[in-house]
Amino acid sequence: MPAAPMKRGSNAALTREIPNLRGVVLGVALASSEPVLNDNLVVATLLCDDDHKVLSDEHMVFFNQLTEPDLSVTQLAAAAGGDVEQVEVDLDDVPAAVHRIVVVAYLNEGMGHRRTLGQLRDARIRVLNLADGAELVRSENLAPALTGETGLVLGELYRHEGGWKFKVVGQGYPNGVVGIAADHGIGL
Repeated sequence: MPAAPMKRGSNAALTREIPNLRGVVLGVALASSEPVLNDNLVVATLLCDDDHKVLSDEHMVFFNQLTEPDLSVTQLAAAAGGDVEQVEVDLDDVPAAVHRIVVVAYLNEGMGHRRTLGQLRDARIRVLNLADGAELVRSENLAPALTGETGLVLGELYRHEGGWKFKVVGQGYPNGVVGIAADHGIGL
């Protein structure tokens, strides 16, 4: 049964609600009626410290780097359930230095082709229980609020009082991956 949609800025205390939760799958659904736009969408997962800065270049999970050094966060080869990308997170194995796991989407070459995320009809993120596939969290459709952005922070899994919470973010970037990189300490 799908979870009730959560609005931007809302969060859910995952491990407080489900104390035996050991792993999750972060699923991203992005859809446009324009195939060129769909083909140029990139989903990436950033493993960040408490200051929202990526630990290193090896702590970014995306199509060119499907896992990080500790193998606790892995982009799955095939997504299911309507998601275009899915990332598996083994909560017990996430390195102690990682405080936030941030899921972003951006247009590869979006600015040069005059395409924007405002052309999306659907942009959502959800959290599934790795053990049984049950949907724990689903964001509202973030697409209607997008206009000229070429980058988007969909949501973040973060440590809180010894457990894990999830927050729907929905922050757009008019300068795409460059803006996301600047905010998260990534050198391009």
